[in-house]
Amino acid sequence: MKFYLISDNIDTLVGMRLAGIEGTVVHEEHEVSAALQKAIADEDIGVVLITERLGALCEPVVSRLKLNSRRPLIVEVPDRHGGGRTKDAISRYVRESIGIKI
Repeated sequence: MKFYLISDNIDTLVGMRLAGIEGTVVHEEHEVSAALQKAIADEDIGVVLITERLGALCEPVVSRLKLNSRRPLIVEVPDRHGGGRTKDAISRYVRESIGIKI
């Protein structure tokens, strides 16, 4: 099983390549869709990492694949631009999920 990155910037791709993860840099919605289809067609790819910005750009396509595809697992990752999360996102998630304030 391999990982594959779909990124909107070269810095994230270079960092992932240092960890042994191949990928591509795209910027337009049709490029993201094509890269996702290529990843789905490759039986060796088990996890697709996609930057949050691209995930938001193609939200309907990414959501449909997350809900309906058994393989690959699609994971949105923050990039150098930061995530869309607030700095207390994990604490808030724990508080809302199980009612414990940390």
